[in-house]
Amino acid sequence: MATPICDLGKDAIQAKGRLGAHKWLILRRFTQLAILAVFMMGPLAGFYILKGNLASSLVLETVPLTDPLLLLQMLAAGFFGLSSAAIIGAAIVAVFYFIVGGRAYCSWVCPVNIVTDAAHWSRRKLGLKTKAGFKPGTRYWILALTLILSAVTGTLAYEIINPVSIIYRGFIFGMGLGWVFLIGIFLFDLLVSKHGWCGHLCPMGAFYGLIGSASLVRIRADARDRCDDCMECYEVCPEPQVLPPALKSADKNGSPVILSGACTNCGNCIDICPHNVFAIGLRTREIVTTKDPSAAEQSPPVQTDSALNADNRKKKVSINL
Repeated sequence: MATPICDLGKDAIQAKGRLGAHKWLILRRFTQLAILAVFMMGPLAGFYILKGNLASSLVLETVPLTDPLLLLQMLAAGFFGLSSAAIIGAAIVAVFYFIVGGRAYCSWVCPVNIVTDAAHWSRRKLGLKTKAGFKPGTRYWILALTLILSAVTGTLAYEIINPVSIIYRGFIFGMGLGWVFLIGIFLFDLLVSKHGWCGHLCPMGAFYGLIGSASLVRIRADARDRCDDCMECYEVCPEPQVLPPALKSADKNGSPVILSGACTNCGNCIDICPHNVFAIGLRTREIVTTKDPSAAEQSPPVQTDSALNADNRKKKVSINL
């Protein structure tokens, strides 16, 4: 049975405490703000650990880091005289996100995530249910369009409006019209579409999702036998369509690993679940069954009646994904 929005997270707080029920959120916010602070340390304090921005930077003025999507735009625009540092930097970043999960960039690094999370929190508090009808894969078409525009115009097309670049430039030179972009994204997610920008439009999310489709670090639902169908994980997940294959395999013999590249490895499902169904682990098809004898006391038994399971699936379809 779906948990009422007003009670969302209460069971997790009761079971794990307020800190335990927000552990991954706190870690993500700390990481996002720490990365911003390290970049700002150079211009403001004259001490450079990371010099540049998320698109292109140097670690201790030695190790290059380059956004792979930026490199693709440069190639599409005809910038063939690329330095070896740019290519090496893109390779380092691509390998890193291949390991930790491509869209971990979206939830752990991208500062726009703070804005979109705030919009989603506001939607829940206000009880808004509006949802624009985007087709699946829209962001991948936008990604392709980004590269086509770069090729046609000979420019880094997306960087002109990239909100991540706007934020970093804004902290140094003043936000100016940058606030218009950020407020626009907030209002779009709040009033037009749930998880609209990150979930349907952002080409960077699409690109890192492609990298993450084969990444090694994954969210796992190894303790899915404890699931009581409260549906709270579906409500807080920015990409709820990735949950059913791992959580509710028809015969329970499928992989408990969330394999979709759309997963952001944000840990929201881990925080919200009072029964510890989810955890971060490695990509493997090993099925781990829960043997904890206390699980039966902590969670109601899983319903096995086929009619009830069919009814639960119907309820899930009705959730505003």
